[in-house]
Order: sequence, then structure tokens, then C-alpha cells
Amino acid sequence: MSSVSFQLVIDCTDPEPLARFWAAALGYQLEPPPDGFSSWDAYRRDLGVPEEELGQGADCIVDPGGRGPRIWFQVVPERKAVKNRLHLDIGVSGGREVALHTRRQRVDTEASRLAELGAVRVAVLYTEGLDHYAVAMKDPEGNEFDIN
Repeated sequence: MSSVSFQLVIDCTDPEPLARFWAAALGYQLEPPPDGFSSWDAYRRDLGVPEEELGQGADCIVDPGGRGPRIWFQVVPERKAVKNRLHLDIGVSGGREVALHTRRQRVDTEASRLAELGAVRVAVLYTEGLDHYAVAMKDPEGNEFDIN
């Protein structure tokens, strides 16, 4: 079997702010509407989506280089209640070829940048003597992710 394409779907209550946060966090961009449509609402009207389900704003982001998956922020009525079973790891450290103090500085710098965009720092993931450093965070709707 060959590999298949996929999109990542993140449940949320307010898609556009979350889409903008993750676009900035991942270096993605808001996905433009399909050709021939002035907006996603116009496209969805053409599909027959009811008016009361429109007007959610930008809710999809894409990797401008085409390497990463499309991410759709799907509106759901309930708020997040428990820990994620799936989360994103954002790799900014450069890997184990880079000195630990440099990786730590890179991770901390990215954690500070994302905190300015609305993320919350949860914990530093480091054990003395272990060649690993990461920061656990939550996005603006409380979804967990790590920076390493």
C-alpha cells in the first residue's frame, strides 16, 4: 500500500484565532478559498452548507512549501475537557548534533514567542543528565503541544 494524504483536524470553539495562532507557530499560511470563489463561505454556500454554519472565518491553514499536512480547525459545541490523546511537537532545537545549551536557548526563545501569541507555558521537560530539553505548552484553547 502506498502512503495516503491526510489533514489534521483540531476541534475548537473559535477557529480563526486558533488558525492564526498555529499558522504563526508553524510557519503556515491561512488557506485561500478554492479557485472561482471569493471566500470560504461562498464555496460552502455552493456546497449547500446552511447559512447558520457559515461565517466562522478562516479555519484552515496550509504549509506554503507543501510538505506538511493541511490543518482544519473544526467548530464543535463542547469545550476541551481532558488531556489530548494526540499533540504536536514543534522542533526548533536543531537536534542532538547541537549543544544542549544552544538547543535550550532555541526552545526557550520559541516558547516566549508563542506565549506572546497567546500560548501558555505549562512545564519545562528536562532532567539533569539527560540529553533532552523541551517545553510543554497549551495553545489559546488549551490544546497541549511541546517545543523541542
